[in-house]
Amino acid sequence: MNAPHVRVVCVTYSPGEALGLFLDSLATATTHPYEVVLADNGSTDGSVEAAASRPEVTLLRTGANLGYGRAANLGASGSTAPWLVVANPDVEWTPSSLDLLLDAAGRWPRAGCLGPAIRTPDGQLYPSARAFPSLGRGTGHALLGPFWPGNPWTRSYRAESGRPEEGTTGWLSGSCMLLRRGAYEAVGGFDPSYFMYCEDMDLCRRLGEAGWQDVYVPGAVVTHTGGHATSRSAGPMLAEHHRALYRYLSRQYDGPAHAPTRALLGAGLLARYLLARRVRTVGEGAAPTRSATLLEPPGDR
Repeated sequence: MNAPHVRVVCVTYSPGEALGLFLDSLATATTHPYEVVLADNGSTDGSVEAAASRPEVTLLRTGANLGYGRAANLGASGSTAPWLVVANPDVEWTPSSLDLLLDAAGRWPRAGCLGPAIRTPDGQLYPSARAFPSLGRGTGHALLGPFWPGNPWTRSYRAESGRPEEGTTGWLSGSCMLLRRGAYEAVGGFDPSYFMYCEDMDLCRRLGEAGWQDVYVPGAVVTHTGGHATSRSAGPMLAEHHRALYRYLSRQYDGPAHAPTRALLGAGLLARYLLARRVRTVGEGAAPTRSATLLEPPGDR
């Protein structure tokens, strides 16, 4: 057997039948040798045991529900492949999509992270390549996005103007990303202080600060059903989302001089969380507004 060119790390938590679809579609996504590590956070539905019968799959039990980033780090540990994929189990790959990401990596030698275009199940383009949230942009998006998805702050944050083009971006969705292993290891992987949410944003920022690029590749397409694991614990995950946002943003405004800014951020996010518990549209966030046509990958018809 050839040494794997890619290690695919999939963090699982009772993923159900979605995991089988993930693995079946992955087999059509690349011609390169690959291995799959399921970093399992405590599945009880039998799906990961069934998947582990496949020759390319290794089941790694983390021993507890460690969160996304810590489990992904464990799944990536010890890899000798030059490339890592970190992806949710409720992703379906289109034919050749992983090869298209690897091809793009050849065009971007300083790319530390590359992300595909992500479709929703109804075929809409999800805004998975975004600008980093500044205080003004983030506030406008958080407050106005659920009620006015097309507001200028949301559109700027989610880069929703124009046709999707391959190129550098701020950060990429952790639901599916290709990582240069050397770059990933150089920055220490995901920050384990994030249980879920914002660990992808934080990783992309640290890669950029280390001189690597985050590259959006819309010619490679995957479909993500979204919310597979979090739907079973929507209340706690809503709270975790806001905690993660505060952790990320407060670290961008550290030091005594920014103490008032952090206090304002905390108060604002607490108010948004309390509102989101009562108003469903706030908890769901801004709906995608872009209807741009995606480049169709080979064989995806």
